[in-house]
Amino acid sequence: MELYNTLTRQKQTFEPRIPGKVSMYVCGITAYDFCHVGHARSTVVFDVLARFLQRKGYELTFIRNFTDIDDKIIKRANELGLTSKEVAEKNIDYFYQDMDRLNIRRPNIEPKCTEHIPEMLTLTQTLIDKGHAYATPSGDVYFRVRSFDGYGKLSRRDIDDLRSGARIEPGEEKEDPLDFALWKAAKPGEPSWESPWGQGRPGWHLECSAMSEKYVDLPLDIHGGGQDLSFPHHENEIAQSEAATGKELARFWVHNGFIQINSEKMSKSLGNFFTIRDVLDKFQAETMRFFLMSSHYRSPLDFSDEALEEAEKGIRRVYAAIGQMRESLQKAKWSKTQLPEEITAELAALEEKWNAAMEDDLNTAAALGYVFSAVRLAGRIGEDKAMRKSEGARDLWQRILDDLASWDEVLGVFHRDPDEFLAELRDTRAARKGIDTAAVQVKLDERLEARKNKDFARSDALRDELAGLGVDVKDTPAGQVWDVL
Repeated sequence: MELYNTLTRQKQTFEPRIPGKVSMYVCGITAYDFCHVGHARSTVVFDVLARFLQRKGYELTFIRNFTDIDDKIIKRANELGLTSKEVAEKNIDYFYQDMDRLNIRRPNIEPKCTEHIPEMLTLTQTLIDKGHAYATPSGDVYFRVRSFDGYGKLSRRDIDDLRSGARIEPGEEKEDPLDFALWKAAKPGEPSWESPWGQGRPGWHLECSAMSEKYVDLPLDIHGGGQDLSFPHHENEIAQSEAATGKELARFWVHNGFIQINSEKMSKSLGNFFTIRDVLDKFQAETMRFFLMSSHYRSPLDFSDEALEEAEKGIRRVYAAIGQMRESLQKAKWSKTQLPEEITAELAALEEKWNAAMEDDLNTAAALGYVFSAVRLAGRIGEDKAMRKSEGARDLWQRILDDLASWDEVLGVFHRDPDEFLAELRDTRAARKGIDTAAVQVKLDERLEARKNKDFARSDALRDELAGLGVDVKDTPAGQVWDVL
């Protein structure tokens, strides 16, 4: 498997430090608000990576943390009249609700910052003892950036360039403007913990270093997160961890690209910010997950309703094909005919290409392309009168269904019952278009009654009325089937 390593700026063959075992740490949310689309992308990317590593047979230790104390959490708690703990716990619950809908599997270990204060105090003291950190008279503790020779190696930033324009804010007791906080002295009314330097709380960067080292021996095989974390968060993690331990923090650094709105990074300050719940109010969770995998994880991803609608068309097509294949396998009587060898060879090639795409830096966009190729192959067989009733067709369809189920252990989007999913998708599309499904059902019932009474003029008139509402009706052996135009 090839993975792009941000540290080396190239794809490298991934081999774990310990054969057969992989350790992966991914930075989780700061629990002060609902999760946004950027959180969804990062979480889906590393869920897919975890699933694929397990598919390859690795024993995976997957750690994803929660930041449950932070300036943003304290500010939100003050606004709501709650404690920081209450705010964090509430938003962690919201996180799980959103991620469960997106079919995200839970990591092995989900540490919280506030549950690992002793480890952070130990790490901070180690850095002070080694001359990499210093305490100030007011009780803050800072990391001496210039004491670590490798600072900037992940983000490729020059320390002198960073120093240019940097300044020490009034009231700060830093030795150097680049130094960052390991421990923050408590302010009145803030949550705090006892430390050798007085009451305080940990800095954001400190927690990931302390928690990753607690649960696995360094170096981590993979450390991941969003591209925006590369600097300063991950750069600071490297500095404090490697200065304290003398060990490499992580062998592979994996970062997913930004979500963009009209080619601009999504952010609250630009007013182009969408929570996961905003999206799932209008689209199914499977559609969102499918959309997030439709581009390579390192590429920027342009988010819009139009892009989600295109993803919706794609996932609808796959589910419809799965339903059609299952129905055909139940009903058909099979002749003894086999398919031409080139047909089965075509499917075998697709199976190899799907795996090769995933081995090539987790290329889910290409892997989804091969899903559609398999669906097209199934459709070609179904359209051929000579082939579709053959045992060869039966075996090919079953093999395609098995492939889709196997691939979906990694992709996580095609696991629903097709009829149930497509009905929900239809209702979701209807809601977006303002179609009253209850009113539609009334007209469908009236039309069914008209057909029973052989009042075909009335039946046709009702079909036209439904079309005017944006609804298409088809008469099938199983009865009336409707969809959104």
